[in-house]
Amino acid sequence: MNFVIETSELRTLLETQSSAKRLLIDVSSEQSYLAGHIPGSLHLLPGRLMSGEKPAPGRLPSKETLEQVMSSLGLEPDTEVIAYDDEGGGWAGRLLWTLDVLGHKNYRYLNGGKVAWRSDGLPLESTPNTLSPSQYTARIDTRLQVEIPDILAGLNNGTLTVWDARSPEEYRGEKVLALKGGHIPGAINCEWTRMMDPDNGLRFRSDAESQLKSLGLEQGQNIVTHCQSHHRSGFTYILGKKLGFTINAYAGSWSEWGNHPDTPVETSL
Repeated sequence: MNFVIETSELRTLLETQSSAKRLLIDVSSEQSYLAGHIPGSLHLLPGRLMSGEKPAPGRLPSKETLEQVMSSLGLEPDTEVIAYDDEGGGWAGRLLWTLDVLGHKNYRYLNGGKVAWRSDGLPLESTPNTLSPSQYTARIDTRLQVEIPDILAGLNNGTLTVWDARSPEEYRGEKVLALKGGHIPGAINCEWTRMMDPDNGLRFRSDAESQLKSLGLEQGQNIVTHCQSHHRSGFTYILGKKLGFTINAYAGSWSEWGNHPDTPVETSL
């Protein structure tokens, strides 16, 4: 099954199929959720997907916290999750990456999220939705948790390609959001929003694959993507999966790398 679902497909699904084993999750601020969400959506605050602990607040929360979060949503092993947000995919992608780490593969992403849904003239509701909590047991796949030694080893032996989803200013070291500015040596910069189509409800660009290939990102590579806290790179992660890339994400991201005393850094000014 293609894990990307379009607005027309989701509308049909909501109108014709039972939601008994499906969670539609809005990953946005409380204000955004209450202002209008896709009918039947549950709300998940984005910050609940992160540890929040400095210097790398984007790292995964503890196993116990993840169990609390997923239980509060009513997640079961056989539940289908459909995720969206109000920004084109960063937070929704962060949720789906988390599900991958937990081994929960039954999920889909709404292409363009609430922006696409609204631009297509589809209905929203403002009444919050809740479900009875489950008793979710988290099983974290540590193989999907990229750490600094993994990146250093991959760079040293030439088996790793790094996709930096931050802004060009951050990448070049002009905008510094850690002790060190710049980028991981050899990293390829493609800001996350470049691969969204603003004229098509922030859906994935139809030419994303060719655009990325022109930058040096393509199938057959072992790719790790990051940003400052693995929020923006939530989008690049799911785009890479959609394109068939072998891709993972570095949750520590620049907040960890840029604050570590021994990590190598390049700048291009």
